[in-house]
Amino acid sequence: MAALDVRDDDDVRWITFSRPEKLNALMIEDLEAVTRAMTDSTVRPRAAVFTGAGERAFSAGMHLDAFRDLGPAEARTLITVVRDCMASVRLAPFPTISAINGHCLGAAFELALACDLRIAAGHATVGLPEIKVGIPSVVDAALLQQYVGLSKAKELILTGDLYPVADLERYGLFNAVVPAECLLDETRRLLDRVANWTPTVVASQKRLFEIWQNAPLAESIEASLDEFAQVFADPATAAQVAAQRARIGRLPSSQETVDRSQ
Repeated sequence: MAALDVRDDDDVRWITFSRPEKLNALMIEDLEAVTRAMTDSTVRPRAAVFTGAGERAFSAGMHLDAFRDLGPAEARTLITVVRDCMASVRLAPFPTISAINGHCLGAAFELALACDLRIAAGHATVGLPEIKVGIPSVVDAALLQQYVGLSKAKELILTGDLYPVADLERYGLFNAVVPAECLLDETRRLLDRVANWTPTVVASQKRLFEIWQNAPLAESIEASLDEFAQVFADPATAAQVAAQRARIGRLPSSQETVDRSQ
């Protein structure tokens, strides 16, 4: 049975890894439950937030029992589930945020990398300890070098060591590092900034992020033309343009602002 708490609050899907006695370690059924939560076609949330139960861990990654008695065929089945889970997060047509409240390791760190945004508590640690288990870091660990550079990514992966978030903050890996007691408030503030746009434009922008990561520049630019044109098929786009024009029209001009300050 999956140890995952999924709840919708104000159209935001909160997904909490809930095995605190095992540092929220993941089993294959947990990954499958994440995939279902991210691809549920009945209700599309405005955003999704991942976090962990308790104060010690976001998630320690895959439970070592998941690797017991695997042969090549079983290992491929397992890692395919991991790949599909990470893809469901990375390709979600809505913003995804990891609220990292403690240890964030292995597959859980890959999931955080697959998210659009990451907020970490100051006491949290991250790492990819797979090499110490005798297995490679795979799937969305491939994103790490885009955040921290190739040299630092190789260091994290080849040592398998755990790193305090403060050691990696300067690389831009995290959108914010805050005291633990401020983590949820900071997450909600970020949600207010990224989760209030039309579903059409967010989905379009998310598709473009994936294209920009995988296609040459010229191809990325051409894809941008298609995405730009297609959003105008949705009446919500025209409504949003009108709303923004009205909002800007209500703002004082720069000269009026100066005049009022004198």
